[in-house]
Amino acid sequence: MVKLLDLLIAYAIQSEATDLHIEPEETLVRTRYRVDGVLCQGATLPKKFLSAVTVRVKIMSGMNISETRIPQDGRIKTNVGGRAVDIRVNSFPTAFGETIAMRLLDKEKLVRGLESLGFSPANLEKFEESISNPYGIILVTGPTGSGKTTTLYSTLAFLSSLEKKIITLEDPIEYELPIIRQSQVNPKAGLTFATGLRAILRQDPNIIFVGEIRDSETADIAVQSALTGHLVFSTLHTNDAVGAIPRLLDLGVEPFLVASALISVMAQRLVRAICKQCKEEISPAPLRLKNLGWEGQLTTCYRGKGCPACRNTGYKGRVGLYELLTVTPELSELIGKRADSNTIRSLVLGQGMKTLKDDGLEKVKQGITTLEEVQKGVMRRS
Repeated sequence: MVKLLDLLIAYAIQSEATDLHIEPEETLVRTRYRVDGVLCQGATLPKKFLSAVTVRVKIMSGMNISETRIPQDGRIKTNVGGRAVDIRVNSFPTAFGETIAMRLLDKEKLVRGLESLGFSPANLEKFEESISNPYGIILVTGPTGSGKTTTLYSTLAFLSSLEKKIITLEDPIEYELPIIRQSQVNPKAGLTFATGLRAILRQDPNIIFVGEIRDSETADIAVQSALTGHLVFSTLHTNDAVGAIPRLLDLGVEPFLVASALISVMAQRLVRAICKQCKEEISPAPLRLKNLGWEGQLTTCYRGKGCPACRNTGYKGRVGLYELLTVTPELSELIGKRADSNTIRSLVLGQGMKTLKDDGLEKVKQGITTLEEVQKGVMRRS
């Protein structure tokens, strides 16, 4: 079973999968891999292997092997082909036995240079300018699986130095970063985002990353921290960058505090990138152009026709779509007056902010992704 599990994990890494699922059914065990956001069928195992595989996973991840009635969480640190891989494991009881979900955390993918994340040159310049501020709050928004962690880990790695104290409060810690002090929330022990953030302020930090602003208390402490000399990073679940502003106000933060503390908001999505080995030029589908409001803006686009390099999917890897809102004096004034989202949106678009859809159009023109991917990415609700 040791070799079998090693093979399953090695194949997942080789396939550049983010997740490995081991799923029992009535007469067999199915394995599936999530590659570029899409689940793919893996090997099918005899049902008799389930118990041994499950026990092996639990031993490796530090779970209780005798407990099968409730979900458990664990972690595996291993080395595959010379690459350090951190695996977050969850077991979950089902009618046919425990199903195992393994999140493969590859540092090479989680922590990257900012220039490799897919920012446009203009967005990269503005984002680097935002994070060079000594204090204030910067938010990254988007649904689960939109790449927020990669953006923030890459940003923290970019800012990390012995001259700065960086502390994080996460749920969970995705990957261990050198020099940075990372902590995981533990609500059962009383360590929530709010209580942890309040304690972090007594640790003399320069930069704070709080995994998510979920409640009024956390929002208030985060904004107050940003106004007292700390650079604060966090995430929200909103459909776009503009939506982060009313969200903070709805959480009870005073408009004048948001106006003073907020530096920028980055909204993002992940879309699949066209395989470079089989990319071909095609004419865009008129209906898709109409749905995206791009009639007359695109005469040529690209797709991957499918090849062994991309397992005949036409896609290889993923790239981000980004929408960066930076707070100007004019926007700060509107926030202080509690202006509605439409008024704020009109201002920032007039000031030149490029939307997720705008960024998608540029990446379609450049042959980086497809119309289909942009349509799925920007029209999906958070």
